[in-house]
Amino acid sequence: MKDKHAARPKKPTKSQRLLQRLAATPDQLFNGKFRQQFDALCIRRQPATDAIEILVITSRDSGRWVIPKGWPMKGRKPHAAAAIEAWEEAGVRGDVRKKPVGRYTYLKELDNGDVAPCIVDVFEIAVTEIRENFKEHGQRQRHWVSPDEAARRVREVELKSILVAFKPHDKNRR
Repeated sequence: MKDKHAARPKKPTKSQRLLQRLAATPDQLFNGKFRQQFDALCIRRQPATDAIEILVITSRDSGRWVIPKGWPMKGRKPHAAAAIEAWEEAGVRGDVRKKPVGRYTYLKELDNGDVAPCIVDVFEIAVTEIRENFKEHGQRQRHWVSPDEAARRVREVELKSILVAFKPHDKNRR
């Protein structure tokens, strides 16, 4: 007779399911076909303390915490694409640094169910404008948090490292 109080197996997380699917088709990971994306690391300084805050937003599908991210855009340089994503996803604009402050990898579940390994270049944006009405308003939440809190909220381990180690660039060095 089975013990009705015996532990039931835990349901795999989304990350575990993605890894299981990718493990079943390793050619997707090792065929050299990484997809490129661009992140916007949107920052501002607290006037009273000069402390850095980072903007985190929720994803539209799962509601997990992310920073604005998008695919390459025809006719746009990578830093410009990141700036457009920041405006559309979070309603912020600012001075964007042309050189990435970091790079990380992650597994992206595509709309068709496939899993694609992605390389993401991260571009710093010193925010100068914040709007309440923007393209994806109502589809996302946005919070300004410390770099450590931003690192706690995001899921990607390599992005966590970038956030914790982040030092804003001086405007004079752009």
